[in-house]
Amino acid sequence: MDQRPLFARPPVALGFILAAVLLDQLIKYLVEAYLPLEQAVPVIPYLALYRTWNEGVAFSFLSGMNSWAIVGMRFVIIAFIVWWWRSSEHPSAFSHLGFAMVISGALGNIVDHFVYGHVVDYVLFHTGTWSFAVFNLADSFITLGAVTIGFCEIFLNRKAQREQE
Repeated sequence: MDQRPLFARPPVALGFILAAVLLDQLIKYLVEAYLPLEQAVPVIPYLALYRTWNEGVAFSFLSGMNSWAIVGMRFVIIAFIVWWWRSSEHPSAFSHLGFAMVISGALGNIVDHFVYGHVVDYVLFHTGTWSFAVFNLADSFITLGAVTIGFCEIFLNRKAQREQE
């Protein structure tokens, strides 16, 4: 029986990545088909659906950059994440989940560039005087995955290494 953590197993990780990208793209298709452009649709207080397009990365950062350069940059980031994931020991199961989440989020936003020519964003947190940048499920995967990797690298993996010494 395979003793590796669940998401350290390539078929499981690839299945998760594929399912996450498909879910992200299904939601974006529905957003594009049914939500009005740049009009808030309230869900609950402080949360609305708000369809907009992002031509850059990370909340419109680099929006003036050539879109193919951004896609290339995302592929380089994915390659680095895959290299890091596969070239070092990650004893925590959560580390592996974090890597799979970052890769699926980056791929979801790459697919957007090929399908729409931009990234489709639709989640808006806001108050009467402030709003957070609009984002999507893929952005959430990237953020939560990066936080998970960071937490595991700082706390769990170092603790496991100290226990082995």
